[in-house]
Order: sequence, then C-alpha cells, then structure tokens
Amino acid sequence: MLIVLFFATTASASMKIKLAVVTKPGSAQNIVADKFKELIEARSQGEITVKVFHSASLGNETEILQQIQMGTVEMGIITAGPFDTFDPIVRVVNYPFLFKDNDQADLILDGPLGQEILKSLETSGFKGLHFSENGFRNLTNSKKAVKTPDDIKGLKIRVMASALHKTIWQTLGANPTPMPWPIYTELEQSVIDGQENPLWVMEVYKFYEIQKYMTMTRHVYSSHIDVAGLKWWNALSDDNRALIAGAIKDAAIFQRTDNRAKNAGRMALLGKKGMIIEQHPDVTAFRARVADLKNMDLYSDPRVNALLIKMIEATR
Repeated sequence: MLIVLFFATTASASMKIKLAVVTKPGSAQNIVADKFKELIEARSQGEITVKVFHSASLGNETEILQQIQMGTVEMGIITAGPFDTFDPIVRVVNYPFLFKDNDQADLILDGPLGQEILKSLETSGFKGLHFSENGFRNLTNSKKAVKTPDDIKGLKIRVMASALHKTIWQTLGANPTPMPWPIYTELEQSVIDGQENPLWVMEVYKFYEIQKYMTMTRHVYSSHIDVAGLKWWNALSDDNRALIAGAIKDAAIFQRTDNRAKNAGRMALLGKKGMIIEQHPDVTAFRARVADLKNMDLYSDPRVNALLIKMIEATR
C-alpha cells in the first residue's frame, strides 16, 4: 500500500507542457522551443516534459494564442505582430525603424520597458515570459529591385495578421495582404509579389528559389514573445514557475545569440543562390515616409502612446 501511494504521489507531481509554434524545425521559434524542452526536462530531472507542436499543427499564431487563453495549450513562441489584436501595447515593439541594432533591442526589451509590455499581456490572459527574436525584417519580391519607397508602389506584399504591419506597408505604397504562415506556394504562384522577414526565413524556407530581389530595409525589429497561459501559470507552484522562467530565459538568449551568429553566412548563401541584394536602400526616405505613424489611431490609446514615447526617447 505504501509503495502504491509513493508512485501515485510521484506521478501527480509530473507535468506535461504543450508548446506550439507555426514554423518548421530549424526555424527561430523552434530553436527556442527545442532548447527550452532540453533545459526544463534536464533541470526538472524529467518531472516536467514538453511536447512541441510545430509547423502550425495547432493552427496559425492567432489561433494558438486563443488556445493559450483557453488553457488547451500551455505555452507558445509567437511573433509579436499577432498580439496586437489582443493587446495594442505590443505595437510599440514593432514600431518601424525604432531600434538601431541588436544591442539596443536587447537593452530595451530585457529592461523595464520590455517588462511593462510583458506585464500588460496579463490583461488578455497571457503570462509574458521573455523576448526571443525573429530579427530585423527585410523586403523581398519577385518583380523588381527596390531602393526607395517609390519602388514599392503597387507591390502585393504578404503581411502578418497585424493592423500595424498592414498600415506600415500601405503607408509605403504597397498593397499589403494579410496571410497566415507558410506562404511559399502563394509566392511561387504569384498570388503575392513579395514578403518581409528576417534573413533566417529566406534560408530555412528557401525563398531564394522564388524571390529574386531582396532589400535590406531593416524596417522593423521583429521579436518573438515567449508566452504562457496566465491561468495555467498562476496555478503552478513557485518552484515550477522559477524553473520554467529560468529555462525559457536561457533558451531565448541562446536563440538570439545563435540567430545573429548565422546572419553573415546567410547573406553569403542568398547571394550565391542568385538573389540580387540591395545592401544600401534609401533608409532615410523609408523612415520619413512612416514617421507620422505615431500620430495615427493605432497609437491613440493613452497607455500605448505613453509607452511608445518612452521607447522612442530611449532609442534616440
């Protein structure tokens, strides 16, 4: 009887975490997810196990966030853009041409302003744990070389399900088309002319096969938010919360470092594969074209506007 009781107690202490991403193995989100799985299973001595659902097997990012809210999925590594339909404060992260470089992005997002964003997500039922990264976004297309905003006019560009990203490309003169991931077929069949994403996407998804032109616009620093369901999180023990928080932080930092270390090699690969790369677009003209976004309705919420002003001041 005592032996049976012992095993029952041990079993009840174990935990299984469902973690969802929309991307395929080898992608930025998956690197965080796989590293988190490795770390948390080792640090908990197997008491906490993680099942990673990849390749949008549980739906697109908006659908995953809804499942996290409902508690049917515990965690996700989610691009910041889709959060803005749940909490508009996330739009400050994706404000165009905000961060000058990776170091500045880390300083801000790992500091008090980043914590303010993560804390705000609790009002929507999420526990924001840490920021990992997608990276600086760049434009690709199959039609023509792009050096200035005028060159973008009329291009049909895929964007995330994000009011901000749609507005950015409308302002630049493109025809933005919200579309869930993945998009290789749509690009190949010319349903859309182009897309905008960090360098790793061009490599992992082989966009060099179907996109001839790339412009290093670096128009948005795209972060991922490593997130859990708030109700689930609050039900955890203090020890388990500490284990999970530590593991996801270390996984995020590992992924950011890994992603940046590979970018030079990615550039070389894309050039070798035949992409025509505009290394020095007229960024001043791009920045000027979107400068008034801070005065638009997207940032009219006083709480969002106040944080945006703090962010702009902190990154000058």
